[in-house]
Formats: sequence, structure tokens, C-alpha cells
Amino acid sequence: MSDLHIRPATPSDIDTVLRFWGEAAEGTSISDDHDGVARLIARDPEALLLAERDALVVGTAIAGFDGWRCHLYRLAVHPDHRRQGIGSALLDAAEERFVGLGGRRGDAMVLNHNEQAHHTWHAAGYAPEPQWSRWVKPFQRA
Repeated sequence: MSDLHIRPATPSDIDTVLRFWGEAAEGTSISDDHDGVARLIARDPEALLLAERDALVVGTAIAGFDGWRCHLYRLAVHPDHRRQGIGSALLDAAEERFVGLGGRRGDAMVLNHNEQAHHTWHAAGYAPEPQWSRWVKPFQRA
């Protein structure tokens, strides 16, 4: 894995990241657009982690910390590069970031139907908490 490089995304990566998510990520988010990713990078320049191999993005994770909780989103590995430790390397980098920021526990957004992802998260030491559910309200844009 010495050829794998993990780094924070920059504004010049936004279009590449959006294309990558279209190929590699399960589902879509209301924030999957240029402005949404640009806001993320501007707000927290080290939150969006990119895994690169041979200068190509092969994985992503968003490691957001709000000062209270550590949130993981968009862990995605390109289908041609799965089962090579990229997801684990991204989670290690995210957890290192969280610990450095004083975080105490990470939580992850994982689709219920994505069984492959469940195995990844379990292997990394994460477990679902069935007593919680996600409540969502989209905001209209002005």
C-alpha cells in the first residue's frame, strides 16, 4: 500500500470528486454538487480525504468534526480498487484526524441495504446502534 497517498481535497478536486462519487458511491446526497463540496472544503479544508494511486482518486471519506462529535460520510472506494485496504486506510486517516482534534467517538452514515459496506464498517470496529434513527428535513434553497 506504499503507493497509496491520502490527502485533503482542494477546490481544484471538486469536479473529480463528483465524478468519482457518481461511479463509486452508493446513493446520492442533496449536497452532491459543486457548491456543496466547495462549502465543505471552505468550512473544513481537511475534512474531505482523498485516496490516490498513480494520481487517480480511488477512494474518499468525509471526516467531519463539529467540536462535539466525529462524523464519517462518503466512504467510497472505486469498484476496481476494492478489497485492497483503501477503505481501511481512509478510516485510519479519519480516526487519526479525529483523535488529533480531541474527538472521542466516531459515527458513520451507512445505507441499510449496503451489505458490502456493513462488512467494512464491522471490520473497522464500528457497530450499528439500533436505538437511533436518522431524521432528515431538506431545506429549500433561496
